[in-house]
Amino acid sequence: MRTQVGIIGAGPAGLLLAHLLQLQGIESVVLETRSREEIEATLRAGVLEQGTVNLLDEAGVGERMRREGLPHQGVKLRFDGQSHRIPLSELSGGRSIMVYAQHELIRDLVKARLERGGPIQFEVKEVSPLDLDTRLPKLRYRDRAGAAQELACDYIAGCDGFHGVSRSAIPAQRRREFKRVYPFGWFGLLVEAPAASEELIYAYHERGFALVSTRSPQIQRLYLQCDPNDDAANWPDDRIWQELHQRLAGSDGLRLAEGRIFQKGVIAMRSFVLEPMQYGRLFLAGDAAHIVPPTGAKGLNLAVADVRVLAQALAQFYGAGRTDLLDAYSATALRRVWRAEHFSWWMTSMLHYFHDEAPFHHRLQLAQLRYVTSSRAAATMLAENYVGLPLEQI
Repeated sequence: MRTQVGIIGAGPAGLLLAHLLQLQGIESVVLETRSREEIEATLRAGVLEQGTVNLLDEAGVGERMRREGLPHQGVKLRFDGQSHRIPLSELSGGRSIMVYAQHELIRDLVKARLERGGPIQFEVKEVSPLDLDTRLPKLRYRDRAGAAQELACDYIAGCDGFHGVSRSAIPAQRRREFKRVYPFGWFGLLVEAPAASEELIYAYHERGFALVSTRSPQIQRLYLQCDPNDDAANWPDDRIWQELHQRLAGSDGLRLAEGRIFQKGVIAMRSFVLEPMQYGRLFLAGDAAHIVPPTGAKGLNLAVADVRVLAQALAQFYGAGRTDLLDAYSATALRRVWRAEHFSWWMTSMLHYFHDEAPFHHRLQLAQLRYVTSSRAAATMLAENYVGLPLEQI
């Protein structure tokens, strides 16, 4: 088999890249190890930057997002028992965020891909990127029936996540990895209950961080800081609600409505960046190349930014025969990656309780929170980064 671009992974990065290329008349084949049902049912949160929302609209896949997503013009930081609103739209020139779950975006992209006749091969096995430093790289794999296949490509896009095969296909001596592991994790919950707030609440407390967000008017997404090695079985519902109420307690009357908890899971917190994000004719995008802690809501948005840059570079190659944007892909993408890494680290460091630190450190965190919520300049920095800086500013 032969195609122009072979794409490993049918997550948001791979599916959006395939869609953008198809709009430009560029052929691609998407290979995915999971089934369609599995990728569409994996529940993950989604906070979309303004630039992500705009791109989805421009690409013709934003209709359901606009209809069912929840636009937010602000976000709240909570400490010392009080909430302090950061007016995102006011401080960022009218930009905002959209709360729209990642699996819903995947459903939209799969539907658009299949309706246009674009190939997605689900449930493939043993994917191996080969001959990456030649003019005709290949993808060898076994299809759903177990038959050996080989796909020859002009280029390969590795969009298969942190645990995929793409990153390890780059020779060890040709890649450099930067990482940081945080001493805490997030205990994530989905709850059937009415919303406690119309906007996200990020709460700093001496018992640990908490996050309140809305998935829909009936479904709430809640998080608690926890030990990264903890087990959901250690968190009965009574303990969960006790912790949430304590961490959100205050004199302003904020109180969560309790409801049926129907999903629990512990999320590790780490930062990771690979340099460079390309090798030969292999280009990495999304979690295959970088991970951010979820505090800054940048993971999905970075994946979208990567594929936007890569799609433009491939369109220039196939349209004009130029390779300068492809050659510069890693350098271009990494500028935004490191900006997002810094913002995510900063939000994480400001809002989480570091139990191994001295009281001096906690007083510094409170001082930072008071400054961010009282200084227009500091709040503007948070707002601009949270809604997403335009590409030309990176």
